[in-house]
Amino acid sequence: MADLKSDPLAWRPVKAPSLAELEVLAGAVFRHLPKRFRELCADVVIQVDDFPTDEVLDEMAAQSEFDLLGLFQGVGLPFRAESAPVQLPNMIWLYRRPILDYWAEHEETLGAIVKHVLVHEIGHHFGLSDADMEAIEQSAE
Repeated sequence: MADLKSDPLAWRPVKAPSLAELEVLAGAVFRHLPKRFRELCADVVIQVDDFPTDEVLDEMAAQSEFDLLGLFQGVGLPFRAESAPVQLPNMIWLYRRPILDYWAEHEETLGAIVKHVLVHEIGHHFGLSDADMEAIEQSAE
């Protein structure tokens, strides 16, 4: 294939990844996370969909279906109780179309964006708030 930077026609056969392809990418990203991190996520289900549901958009007060790149649904590890009735598994949703839209507008690779969103949602699984994760990211910079 010709160089994508120098030949505009070389982009013609390039397509955005499908749901299945983004799911494969998310799985590869997850497998490259530290082992201890993955072990704490053993029961988490990672799901890829094009967009959040209308109910999720309403619940999150999103102004657009492109506002959410991902979502954690469930009870964070620190808040789970062994005595609680049967609980649904924690789920992480990655939203393909908003992720692709973000990718198109930024200089990051698609893999880096998926990794960031996945790690962010796993942070919620660990019981961290958005503010907690923002503080961690700022301290790491």
